[in-house]
Amino acid sequence: MTVAAVILAATPDAALADADGMPAVRRIADVAWSGGAVPIVVLAHDPDGAVAQALTGAPVTLAEPPPLDRGPAAQIARGIEVALEEVTETSGALVWPARMTWVGPETVTSLIEAHGPSRAAVLQPSYEGDPGWPVLIAADLLPALVATGPDRMPEDIVADLAASGASELLDLGDPGVRHDRSVARAA
Repeated sequence: MTVAAVILAATPDAALADADGMPAVRRIADVAWSGGAVPIVVLAHDPDGAVAQALTGAPVTLAEPPPLDRGPAAQIARGIEVALEEVTETSGALVWPARMTWVGPETVTSLIEAHGPSRAAVLQPSYEGDPGWPVLIAADLLPALVATGPDRMPEDIVADLAASGASELLDLGDPGVRHDRSVARAA
């Protein structure tokens, strides 16, 4: 069993946004690696090479996302496809929006550990009862993602996938799963 991290950055600016002095995608990649996610895939447009430079030395694959008009489900599907190309035994992927920079490595480890015995199709962390990110999506759900229309937003996609099979909400005590980089890390 291998669980990938699929980091989704809608724009180069989102990928490179400041997260306590580090580019957001680099901070997330380091947390994902520390928590045990393998492989780590960053989906981001990189017209001037700045995203690749920010990821120098990190154990990641930088991949070009599909056109934005194909919608978030296509972005997620592309990330899982790249992860499966990297490690064919990938059984799930942590789908991780680049704005969610404060998640701790313990949360990554806990989601991966929960994926093993539960084999739930969707595992979603929560904080104080509110669902958050990254969401662990079983690789078996790739066909459902590919079939999802471009108008579905990420929260709707997760809800649709959860409704189609076993899902679990896990309160891991990590406020980073709910609070994005617009909230100061110290807060």
